[in-house]
Amino acid sequence: MTTFKDARAFLLAHRTDYDAAVKGFRWPDPVPFNWALDWFDAELASDPESRERTALWIFDAAQDRQTKLSFAALSRRSNQVAKFLRAQGLQRGDHLLLLLGNVVPLWETMLAAMKLGVVVIPATTLLTIDELRDRLERGRAKAVVAAQDQVTKFADLGAGDLVRIVVGAPTTPAGWLRFELAAAADETFTPDGPTQPDDPMLLYFTSGTTAKPKLVRHSHRSYPVGHLSTMYWLGLQPGDVHLNISSPGWAKHAWSCFFSPWNAGATVFVVNQPRFDAKGLLAIIRRCGVTTLCAPPTVWRL
Repeated sequence: MTTFKDARAFLLAHRTDYDAAVKGFRWPDPVPFNWALDWFDAELASDPESRERTALWIFDAAQDRQTKLSFAALSRRSNQVAKFLRAQGLQRGDHLLLLLGNVVPLWETMLAAMKLGVVVIPATTLLTIDELRDRLERGRAKAVVAAQDQVTKFADLGAGDLVRIVVGAPTTPAGWLRFELAAAADETFTPDGPTQPDDPMLLYFTSGTTAKPKLVRHSHRSYPVGHLSTMYWLGLQPGDVHLNISSPGWAKHAWSCFFSPWNAGATVFVVNQPRFDAKGLLAIIRRCGVTTLCAPPTVWRL
């Protein structure tokens, strides 16, 4: 039987020999597997060689402020968020709308939801009220985790039974819970049962460029396991520092700011700029020792 760990090790061993990788690679067998528990926690956050390595590095360019969290720290913090969400009544199969920018709680919530078996609907913070209403209704969201500046959008949505959790609010808005309450939860987590490979994990809305956005479902196998291929294509290795220019809410963010680098055991590096500044970004890349950069053509041109 080929395990996720086996498949990953094979790709890393043949990262510079494409022909050998194509010829010998075998996808992991479709067995019960929860990437957040069975890979992130059990391997990256537990192995002495990787547990204290930086997993997430966020650089706030406006304030020249940096936040770093290790794999072990993110494991513990996502356990707390999972317990917090469970305490609000969320359980396996429920849907959660995630409406955050590039802030630590985005990664904590993604990991926590996976551990619970809760299905995440990632969304951009640029959504209008009507677009939010559509996502809540068609996505059958039971809960939302949103940034403070998104709270007012929900005032007229009429989703009275929606569990509402706000990130970064200095005071608690009426009808909302503060995300920061999760820090009081216990740091251990026990799942309610195994996660099957075809269990739903993500619901993405397409861009809606030519028609109404469509809803696309991804499983616990299709994204975490499928993006072993993206890890190989990007050439990522343990200890790399990977910067991907992508906004939360789009699938590329999950590919390259979550699964692919953490499949490799690399650092997810994010730069928050008030407005895109190519020269400023290049200086940060040089200063912080970024090893891989993934970006759209507009960024490369600038």
